[in-house]
Amino acid sequence: METKKLKQIALDLQGKINTGLQKDNTEIQCLPTYIIPKSISEFNGKKALVLDLGGTNYRVATIDFIDGKPTIHPENGFKIDLANDMKAIGFTEEKLYEKQADPIGVLKFEKNTPIGYCFSYPAESMTDGDAKLLRWTKGVNIKEMVGKAVGKPFLDYLNTKNNGKFTGIKVINDTVASLFAGLTKSGYDAYIGLIVGTGTNMAAFMKSDKIDKLDPKHKTGNYIPVNLESGNFHPCHLSIYDEMVDANSDNCGAQRFEKAISGMYLGEIFKTAFPLDEFEEKFDAQRLTTMLSYPAAYKEEYVRTARWLYERSAQLVAASLVGLILVLIAHDASVKKVLLTAEGSLFWSRNRKGRNYKDMVTDEVHHLLTEFGHHDVTVDILQMDNANLIGTAVAALS
Repeated sequence: METKKLKQIALDLQGKINTGLQKDNTEIQCLPTYIIPKSISEFNGKKALVLDLGGTNYRVATIDFIDGKPTIHPENGFKIDLANDMKAIGFTEEKLYEKQADPIGVLKFEKNTPIGYCFSYPAESMTDGDAKLLRWTKGVNIKEMVGKAVGKPFLDYLNTKNNGKFTGIKVINDTVASLFAGLTKSGYDAYIGLIVGTGTNMAAFMKSDKIDKLDPKHKTGNYIPVNLESGNFHPCHLSIYDEMVDANSDNCGAQRFEKAISGMYLGEIFKTAFPLDEFEEKFDAQRLTTMLSYPAAYKEEYVRTARWLYERSAQLVAASLVGLILVLIAHDASVKKVLLTAEGSLFWSRNRKGRNYKDMVTDEVHHLLTEFGHHDVTVDILQMDNANLIGTAVAALS
């Protein structure tokens, strides 16, 4: 995609972020998270139970902090695949709780262990540390949960099954969890959390006095985590194939950015480009990267289209990051060093025959920042094993 178009997309997102900071129910919602993370040093000797409900897997683990370093039990967490269950017709809130509670029983934890719940769907943070589900994405639609608190009902369910072992739960978005995990690295002027996997989203710390819609009692002058819900961004310069994928989706008109760049939808765009050809039902970004890595096994036009989708996705992600960075710089001109903690299988995917996704994003971010006159702003990209789990433990213990 041409630089001129990418700059327009970055500026468009910048404007929509500013609108989202001013009022509710906008395209970019800019949801404040009312959990202010404590210093990692304050967690020494403490333990949290962590639950991570992602777009594909559900993980549970306990995390200890010793001398500022987290240890996860079991390593990488206990994982089960809930994607198909959650998308099934007739799947209910009760069934979800039952599925989530099952693996918790295999872990060892003390009574009153705090719970951190990473919930990777659009939810509005509540002042008590819970969150209210705004809508489902990623093909899930458990209707009775929409508009309700996410954490408290599940906590009550767990206590019914475990004789009241748990006293509290804090709910954060996966992007905010990545944002919190980045705090284990010091020396930066700004922090961003990014997810590019099954879905996509961004979060950042922003000065509370720059969030006009915030209740005055929360405008302390300190930084507050903001979940952008940027997957709902509707960028300009999308293709006819994007329009067709959106028209055939179960949430037409919503999550347009996510539908253009994320792992769940890239395969749908690809299949739309070849309407007369037959492909297997599960055809996602992983299949596209396989085409790029082993091009001799596929038709040339398939490989060419896969490359276009892969590269365009990285360019659009870079433009969105620059749009957010422009907001952070406008809030504080001293911002020069930014740490981006990135999660997601697509972001860290590898192309054996060309440039990797992360490298394309890095180069395009630098190029666009230079185009906007910010050549002196550097963005370091951090890959952290289990960032979601670690960041959610930080939330639980804060």
